[in-house]
Amino acid sequence: MRLARFPLSALSAGMVAVLISFASNIPLFVQMFAVAHFSPGQSVSSLTSMYLLLGLLGAGLCLIYKAPVILGWNTPGLAVLIAEGSRFTPNDVVGALLLSGAVLALIGVSGAFDAVARRIPPALASALLAGVLLPFVLRGVAAIPAAPALTLPLLGTYLLGRAFFPRYAVPAALVMGLGAAALGGQLHFDAPHPLGHLELIAPAFGFSAALTLALPMTLLALTAQNLTGIAILQSSGYSRVPVRPLITLTGLAATLAAPFGSLTLNMGAITAALCTGPDAHPDPAKRYLAGLTCAGGYLALSLGAGALLGLASAFPAALMQTLAGVALLGAVMGGLEGVLRDAYWREPALLTLVVTASGFSLLGLSGAVWGLGLGWGLAWLRARGTR
Repeated sequence: MRLARFPLSALSAGMVAVLISFASNIPLFVQMFAVAHFSPGQSVSSLTSMYLLLGLLGAGLCLIYKAPVILGWNTPGLAVLIAEGSRFTPNDVVGALLLSGAVLALIGVSGAFDAVARRIPPALASALLAGVLLPFVLRGVAAIPAAPALTLPLLGTYLLGRAFFPRYAVPAALVMGLGAAALGGQLHFDAPHPLGHLELIAPAFGFSAALTLALPMTLLALTAQNLTGIAILQSSGYSRVPVRPLITLTGLAATLAAPFGSLTLNMGAITAALCTGPDAHPDPAKRYLAGLTCAGGYLALSLGAGALLGLASAFPAALMQTLAGVALLGAVMGGLEGVLRDAYWREPALLTLVVTASGFSLLGLSGAVWGLGLGWGLAWLRARGTR
C-alpha cells in the first residue's frame, strides 16, 4: 500500500492510541511483574507475547472487516493481579490467565456474550471496575509528597494536558516525569533482555487462583473491556462487524499467549475511541487504516519489549505510582458514573465498590469476589423484602 494512500490522520490516530495505551499501563505492568514474582525473562516474554498477538490479530481483523477493530489488554484485570498476585506463584498466575482466556473463548464460540453481559448488572460491573482501580489512584496521590521534585511536575503537566490537550495528557505527563527523573539523576536504565523474546511458563491450576484471579479478570474483560469496546465500535457505525468472532478470537489469542505470561487480550476501549471517530479519517470506510497503524505499533513494541521494560523499570517508584494514578483517573470516573446512574442498584453497587477497594480478603477470596457477592446479595435481599 502506497504511503500516499495512508493518510496522516489515520497514522496519527493509530500511533497516539499505541502511545497512550503503553504510557498508561507500563507502570502497572512493572508492578505486576514484581508482585507476581516474574523473572526478568518472564516479564519480557509477557510483554512480547501480548504485543505480538495484539498486532497480528488486530491487523488481520482490520483487513478482513475493513473496520478499525482495535484490540487491547485487560487493564482492570492487571490491577487484580497487582492486588492479589503476591499470594501466588508465576505458574498459578499463568494458570489463571489461561483459564480466563479459555472461558472468554468459550463464551464467544457459544454466542452467549450478550446473554452473559446482560446478566451482570451494569452498576455492579462499574463498581467492580472502580473498586479495583481506585486504590491505584489513591496510592498515586499519596506518593506525591515522597518525591515532590519528580511527581509535582508530572501532576502539573497532566492537569494542563487535561485542560488544553486531553488526548495527550498522559504521554505528556510521562515525558515530563522522565525528564524530571533524568535531571535529578534518578534514572538507572537496565535491560538484560533488550529485544523481545518468548519463554514458556508452565501453568498451575488451583481453586483459590481460579476464584481470586480468573473469575474477576474474566468478568472485567467481559464488562469493562469487551462490552465497552463493542459498544464503541457499533456506535461509530460498524455494527456490520460480527461480535461472535471478535470475542472468540481474542479469547483464543489470550489462551495461546497465556503460557508465555501474556495478560488476557480483549477488545480495546479507550484506544478504540481514538481510532473509530472522524479524527482518524473523515471517511468511515478508511478508518481501518488507523487500526492497521495501531496493530503495526504493537508489533514494533513486541520487538523492543525488553528495552521498554528496562526503561520503565528505571523510573523511581514514586514516579511510577503517580503516573499510574493519573492514567487511571478517567477509568475510575467512568466506573463511578455507572455506580450512581441507577437508583435501584446504587447502594449494592456502592457496597461492591467499597469492599473491592478496601483490599478485603477472607477464606482465600479477594475483595473483588466478596464485593460482587455482597453487592448482588444485598440487591437480592432487597428484592425479597419489597415483595
